[in-house]
Order: sequence, then C-alpha cells, then structure tokens
Amino acid sequence: MTKKWIIPLLLLVVFSLWGLVPVSIPEAKPDAPINSGDTAWMLAAAGLVLLMTPGLAFFYGGMVRYKNVVSTILQSFVIMGIVSVLWVVVGFSLAFGESVGGIIGNPLTFLMFDKVGLATDANLAPTIPLMLFALFQLKFAIITPALITGGFAERIRFSAFVLFICLFSLFIYAPLAHWTWHPEGFLRKWGVLDFAGGTVVHISAGFAALAGALVLGKRKENGSHVPYNIPFILLGTGLLWFGWFGFNAGSALAANELASSAFLNTNTASAAAMLAWIFFDGATGRKPSAMGACIGAVVGLVAITPAAGFVNVGQSLFIGTIAAIISNLAVRIKTKTSLDDTLDVFPCHGIGGIVGMIATGIFAKDVGLFYGETKTFLYHLLALVIVSVFTFGGAWLLYKLTDLIIPMRVKPELENKGLDLSQHSEQADNLVQMVEKIAQAKANGAFYEEEINV
Repeated sequence: MTKKWIIPLLLLVVFSLWGLVPVSIPEAKPDAPINSGDTAWMLAAAGLVLLMTPGLAFFYGGMVRYKNVVSTILQSFVIMGIVSVLWVVVGFSLAFGESVGGIIGNPLTFLMFDKVGLATDANLAPTIPLMLFALFQLKFAIITPALITGGFAERIRFSAFVLFICLFSLFIYAPLAHWTWHPEGFLRKWGVLDFAGGTVVHISAGFAALAGALVLGKRKENGSHVPYNIPFILLGTGLLWFGWFGFNAGSALAANELASSAFLNTNTASAAAMLAWIFFDGATGRKPSAMGACIGAVVGLVAITPAAGFVNVGQSLFIGTIAAIISNLAVRIKTKTSLDDTLDVFPCHGIGGIVGMIATGIFAKDVGLFYGETKTFLYHLLALVIVSVFTFGGAWLLYKLTDLIIPMRVKPELENKGLDLSQHSEQADNLVQMVEKIAQAKANGAFYEEEINV
C-alpha cells in the first residue's frame, strides 16, 4: 500500500463511521411553512450550479495540451468529491455557523450537518429547507477551487493538489463566504454587496491562481502550447453559461422577480462580453476566434455575478462589454511577462471579478455611486483590498505549507511526459501515436505537407 494515500483513506473511513452517529434533523414547522415554488426553483438552481463544474472541466480540458487533458478534467471532478465531504463535516459550519466576531462560523454549529434539516431558517433560508440552502451553497464551494486549477495546470502533483484543495476550502473559502454572506459577517454588515460570488468565488480564485502560478513557477515548455480540443472549450462554455443561470438567479433564494432580473442580467452581460471580445480582437488586427468568443462569454458571466441582482439590463450590457475589453487587455499584458498562469485565471476571473465588484459599487440600485451615494462604493474598494490581500497571501502560505508536506511540482521528466500518464496512467486518446506516425510518414515522403497540416 502506498503510504501517502493511507492518511486520506483513514480520514474518509473515520468521517464515514462518524456519519453513523445520529444527528438532529429538524422537521418543517407549521408556523414557518416551506414555499413549494421557491423550493422547486432552488432544487433546480443547485443542480444547475453543480453542472458548472463539469462544464469548467471541459472548458479547461480543451485548453491544455493533449498530454494533460485527463488530469485537468479529473481535477474538477475530484473537487466535487473532496468539497462535498468537507462541507458536510465542517465546511458549512465554518461558512454559515454561529458567527465568531463576524470572521468565521463556529465549527460546532452544524458539525456533520447536525441541525441541518427540513425546517426553514429565518436568517439563512426563510422559505426553503435549511438543508437545501446548504446544498445550494455547497455548489459554490465546489466550483471556487476548481477555477484555481487553471492557474497551475500541467505541472502539479495530484496528491499535493488534493491537500491544497482541502486547505483552501477550509481556510480561505469558508471565511470569505462568512464575511460576505453570513448575516453577521463583517463585510455584509459594512454593506458590501456580492449577489452571487464575485468576491467570494471569482476574485478569490483569481488571486489564489496568481499565487499558485508564482509559487510553482513556469512550465518546462516542450514545444508550443496548442489547445487540445476547441469543441471541448465550446461545450464547456455552453454548460457554464447554462449553469450560471442557477448560480446568479438562484442566489435570489426564491422564485421571484429578483431571480428573473438576475437571470436576464446574466444572459445579457455574457452575450455583450462575448461580442466585445471577438470585436476587440478583430479591431486590433487579430482573427475572431472560437476560443476568444468562449473566454469573452465567461468573463461577462464573471463580471455580472456580484451585480446581477442590483443592476438593470442596460447596466449589465455595459458591465459585460467593459469587462471583456479590460480582461482582453490584461491577457495580452500577461503574455508579455514571465507569469505562467496557464489558462489565464487571474486576467479573466480575477480581473473580471474586480471589474464586477467595482461596477456593483457604482451601479447598485439606490446605493451606488451612479445614484449619488459614496458609502457603498468606498466600502467595496476597501473590501477589494482586504479580500485580495487575504486570498493572495493566504493561498501563498497554503501553497508553501503543502509543498513542505508533499512537493507540489512534478519532476521535469514527468512534466514532459504529461500528467495524464505520469499521475494517472491514462490518456485522452492515441494522439501521441498518431503524431508519431504522421511525423514518420512525413519523413518518408508519404504525405503532402498541406495534408499533414490539415
């Protein structure tokens, strides 16, 4: 038996045995009835948000090189398992348990989902079961670390990746969720608005990916980076766009007019951003591309996330357009540096989230700068600094800690071989053999040059 996997196996066994201990599951109360319409919508929304993670897997998997496709896609799927277990054990308590100074939830409040039942909760879930609220929030906790994987793709050891995801979920994501979404969280009490996760999800993922790219260093390039599969990227984008309706509209926590507005704003911002990205590429001398259209659409979804329930459709159009242009420029600047953020997580999610957060402070109905108010906008700027420093610095420390326990970077020869084979003994297809055969055929003069290029 391999020693490095004994501890996680034993921990899972312990958690599983612990799960046999009875816990309190409150039933619905007659004086606080469940709204069936809200419940039906939130069940659907939770499923939509979960769909985003497989969507992200295909989105990222299509962008990496052929030898790292399985590894990249698998990382997103494994996160669904890791975070789901951690959330039941202690994650939900840390994020939404009884507040300790507005900083973190008491880990004992909902330990092992104790008291997470079918009854409503006046503060967290007034019309739906608390269990459903916890399930919905779980999906956000899953996709956040999944977004980070694009920053260190193609060079991380799988066992180290598992450990880092556990640490990030408990020590970075859970506190951020508490600060922002818990009624007693200090950012929420300041009046900071984050409708569906611009701060908690995208800015945190962007800065954590930036820290990871810096800590792990550049890849050992062996030839140019050719995306494995553009149709995978298109498929992933479609799944993300579809799932994002649950992400944003579901954050209304009810089937109401607010959910309808967030739904419309989400679609509009993404559409505008997709067009802005390809039009900007065309106007600056680049060919409009499928990958550019997909990245633009996702940037629009990122940027509208914090503002989705606080702005009107015209403002969402503006937010999507400006976010796409700014992120496009950020990607171009990044390519001129030595930073190896493999899949541009920081320029797209980090910068896109920042644009969205600032835009929320400007356009939020009645309290934004656009309406003559300054308090919300200034608190958003302060929150941006706090979240950025906390996430980047905290993630940096967690990378270093992980590296002390398990070296994070694979050996150069394993990186050149590809993570699919070196970490998992699997590969996406027989492309390696096909390339070798084509090269041999070309050397023998069996094919025309243009046929090989096609």
